[in-house]
Amino acid sequence: MIPLRFYNGIRSFTTKLDKVSNLVKQNKVVVFMKGVPEEPRCGFSNAVVQILRMHNVKYDAHDVLKDEELRQSIKDFSNWPTIPQVFINGEFVGGCDILLEMHHNGELVEELKKVGITSALLEKGELKDTKEKKSKE
Repeated sequence: MIPLRFYNGIRSFTTKLDKVSNLVKQNKVVVFMKGVPEEPRCGFSNAVVQILRMHNVKYDAHDVLKDEELRQSIKDFSNWPTIPQVFINGEFVGGCDILLEMHHNGELVEELKKVGITSALLEKGELKDTKEKKSKE
């Protein structure tokens, strides 16, 4: 027989993960960050905001500094220890470093395209210029 206290702990943990699972599915792109897009509270969160702004991506943002339970739950959900965390189409993409790399190598544009989002950089032709510069190097 499972002690009631242990069972309640498992149920509570599962409920928190269900809440996070629902949050990451509410929009095509979801970011868990320190602060809000208009006022990021750390450099890594700011970098993610700037990258998504360059691509003109609309996204849901959740400030983990306002909710310690959410902060821990998102880390448990993704099995990733740091914030910010970016989800595309309900799937964990990574943090700042991974998003930055995807931005630089063009993978972000492709991932966004898969969920029906056209990057503003693609529309402006800036991505083509970046790829041409890399191929010349």
